[in-house]
Amino acid sequence: MFKNIDTSELAKRIRLHAINMTMLGGSSHVGSVLSMADILAVLYGKILKINPKDSNWKDRDKFILSKGHAGAGVYAVLAELGFFPVDLLKNHYKNGSIFSGHVSHRGVPGVELSTGSLGHGLGVACGLAYASKLDRKEKKVYVLLSDGECDEGSNWEAILFSSHHKLKNLVAIVDYNKIQSLASVEETLNLEPFVEKWEAFGWKVIDIDGHNHQEIEKALMVNSEKPKCIICNTIKGKGVSFMENNVLWHYRSPKGEEYERAVKELNNA
Repeated sequence: MFKNIDTSELAKRIRLHAINMTMLGGSSHVGSVLSMADILAVLYGKILKINPKDSNWKDRDKFILSKGHAGAGVYAVLAELGFFPVDLLKNHYKNGSIFSGHVSHRGVPGVELSTGSLGHGLGVACGLAYASKLDRKEKKVYVLLSDGECDEGSNWEAILFSSHHKLKNLVAIVDYNKIQSLASVEETLNLEPFVEKWEAFGWKVIDIDGHNHQEIEKALMVNSEKPKCIICNTIKGKGVSFMENNVLWHYRSPKGEEYERAVKELNNA
């Protein structure tokens, strides 16, 4: 739907918006947004069939952010693509704002589902993909998960369901930054061998660098007769040196000198 979008610039804008939004609202999860910014930029800038002038276009692809705590990133990319004015982002996480901390579809054009209770997004995406298959339309459904929420049994039930029903129109993307709420994924509940688990459940799996835009686009374009999982190896807090691989920035919001340093680093990248 979009032509001549510079996805590197779009990713940079998403990161800058995330820093600003979390600073203004005092909200959390900036590290989680920074790790997935490149994924969002390529997905929205190159892949998704969507229409900013008609967010309910009947033939659109569907995108669900299962890691709903990183909703600031979705609000940012939707604003950048014209679903609503960029200036509205300054209201993020404030009383009465439509832009809640965990992503909400209520009153926000372009958001398909309110999420944040982890482990639910993939199940809903399965339902959407299956309904589309029954309608013989098989429109694409994309869902972005965190690695931490892959601890949830509901996801593995959905993974089984998807392969059983051969939902080739379903694409799961895992933001594998290897840090969750309070510690590393390895310490909390080790997911490895992660690729082999998805494959054993009947999925086509592609393991990539989640910050390499060419790899992301290429993986998203791969056709498969199976549901597809793209495991994106990422860095939590990507783009801001003192946030990278630092669990502190799962909950902390940038203020004062930290905010200024983060903005400067992103602008100079």
